[in-house]
Amino acid sequence: MSSTPTSAAGPVRAATAEQVSAAYADNKLAQVLYHDWEAQTYDDKWSISFDERCVDYARDRFHAITGTPDPLPYGTALELGAGTGFFSLNLKQAGILDEVHVTDLSPGMVEAAKANAEALGFTVQGRVADAERIPYDDNTFEVVVGHAVIHHIPDVEAAFREVLRVLKPGGRFVVAGEPTRVGDWYARRLGRVTWQATTAVTRLPALRDRWAKDQEELDESSRAAALEAVVDLHTFDPDELARTALRAGAVGVRTQTEELTAAFLGWPIRTFEAAVKPGALGWGWAMFAYGSWKRLSAVDRVLAKAVPARLFYNVGITGVKPG
Repeated sequence: MSSTPTSAAGPVRAATAEQVSAAYADNKLAQVLYHDWEAQTYDDKWSISFDERCVDYARDRFHAITGTPDPLPYGTALELGAGTGFFSLNLKQAGILDEVHVTDLSPGMVEAAKANAEALGFTVQGRVADAERIPYDDNTFEVVVGHAVIHHIPDVEAAFREVLRVLKPGGRFVVAGEPTRVGDWYARRLGRVTWQATTAVTRLPALRDRWAKDQEELDESSRAAALEAVVDLHTFDPDELARTALRAGAVGVRTQTEELTAAFLGWPIRTFEAAVKPGALGWGWAMFAYGSWKRLSAVDRVLAKAVPARLFYNVGITGVKPG
């Protein structure tokens, strides 16, 4: 598989304190400010790559949610809230998607996704788009995918209706990586404790030069965290999420949850990575983090037979347009 391509969409400064203040009264502004800024470093922050590791991850998430009921590949695909293209570009490399279109409310993210596709050797079509008003004709796509997107959308049911509108009859949507209500509760607390502990320890004189971010970077991270609290609008109960899709008109709706022990490890790891100086950890750390997550995910698949679905961190959902 190809190595990770550059995903920077050009220099985008972090939101100022004044912009953050304005964003509290305008959620769409908050979404654009936050995700434009995140476009510069999003792949590094979330350890996103376009090699075998993340191709396997995207393929496994897709198959776990859908049960692979449809012939592959899907000829025309739309990714909603694509970010830097993590889900759709890796699904294309996995042979699940063919022609890919990406959309995001953030211009910076659309450009990052297009740049990532170009670095991988193919072209995608991209548009800045509001998920509640998708700018494509009725009956256009065979599949619509998304990853960690609908918790950012003010009216989730309206977004599902739009997704069904642009799908061809019989077309499928697959959305992965959405936070459950219980999972978000414990993940945020784990992240907060880890951030406080890491930033305190890395300020110690013996560790400061190698590990500590400078104050400007920490200030930017704090502004990003403030905006993140604005742009993360929803958490989901799996059964309630399924009912929302059914009300929008979908049939064959199915949800799938994952990550329990993996989330208890994963969130501290992600927060630790974000709190230390860029480049301090290296590839060996990345492989340790991924290997640990993979082993605990296997444990979680066993636990899923006995543990209530609502206790897991992530929920995915799929459904079909009638006809």
